[in-house]
Amino acid sequence: MTGREQFLKIARFQLQDALFIPSWHQWFWYDTCVRWTKEGASLALLSNEHRADYFGFNRTEVIPVKSNIISLGQCFGPPYVPPLIPLFERKIIKENTRTRIVIGESGIKYREYKKEPERMPEWLEYPVKNRKDWEAYKKRLDPHIPTRFPAWWEDEVRCWRERSYPLGLGVGSFFGLIREFVGLENLCCMYYDEPVFIREILEWMEYFEIEIIKRVLKDVQIDFAWYWEDMAYKTGSLISPQIFREFMMPRYKKINELLRNNGVELILVDSDGNTEELIPLWIESGINGQYPLEVTAGMDAVKLRKRYGKNFILIGNIDKRALAKDRRAIKEEVMKKVPFLLSQGGYFPAVDHFVPPDVSLENYKYFLKVLREVAGLS
Repeated sequence: MTGREQFLKIARFQLQDALFIPSWHQWFWYDTCVRWTKEGASLALLSNEHRADYFGFNRTEVIPVKSNIISLGQCFGPPYVPPLIPLFERKIIKENTRTRIVIGESGIKYREYKKEPERMPEWLEYPVKNRKDWEAYKKRLDPHIPTRFPAWWEDEVRCWRERSYPLGLGVGSFFGLIREFVGLENLCCMYYDEPVFIREILEWMEYFEIEIIKRVLKDVQIDFAWYWEDMAYKTGSLISPQIFREFMMPRYKKINELLRNNGVELILVDSDGNTEELIPLWIESGINGQYPLEVTAGMDAVKLRKRYGKNFILIGNIDKRALAKDRRAIKEEVMKKVPFLLSQGGYFPAVDHFVPPDVSLENYKYFLKVLREVAGLS
């Protein structure tokens, strides 16, 4: 059985007690990778392309078309920008010994902390404040710009036809990406104060994604699609179910229908926070899976499996805090979740967000060892 076949059988709940650790969903802070190289890991670990081989993950790829959030970070991580072509030019506006004020590649003005790379920047100003700004900004979201697709597209397509691993496509966002250019508070207010304007933005984002999806599906049979939303916080959703139904659900349904009509059964959403209120709405919209299922936000994959049965695929939910403790804590975290989840199918193990730098290489390798022992692979 190829990796692609195994992945699809697990996702379809046709294969139980099978372990598939998807490389695409194993995330690390760059400082974590640096620490691990000091603890004996190969320097190749600093490159995204070599992690799967080093740790023995199952190869999982996504099509390198600029249609979803773009990571400018090392080792796959922040900073993120919308799929703009061209990006804004990064400019330093002001700096002192501790901080600098920057206009970044996304057009956001923010304050970053020079000696505290793990600290989140302080967002100061967003590039879209009105319709005039939007008309200029959306030119960078033209789906037909040639550089949106890889230069060697035809060669890539030929290789993908013979692949033995699962291949996915980012299909955008109707909250997360918009938040990146108007700001979270501004976006939440716009649903009430400027509903016509926000519909114009959503309409363009729908057009942008559909044009890209059609181009990809004409040439490639993909195995999964994924949205990037990050539309929940520690205690719940950032928007109400009513707003979701009115503004987002029709867009999701249209894109998901297009995907399913082209044989794409697995449609995921990436959202941090407590999404329990959102999951039924996503299912109704045609989405059937989520990651990373943050434990600190109260997400519990075992509870979700019991609630939603075979209607929802789960990825992640291994508490990163346990990996920073000791072997006993790591084994306890794995054993209280993974055996049951694997026995049900529809589950792919991963840490519930980026692995932080307080996790040692030894602890992380032990975590993988326990996973494989549970599945009878070592």
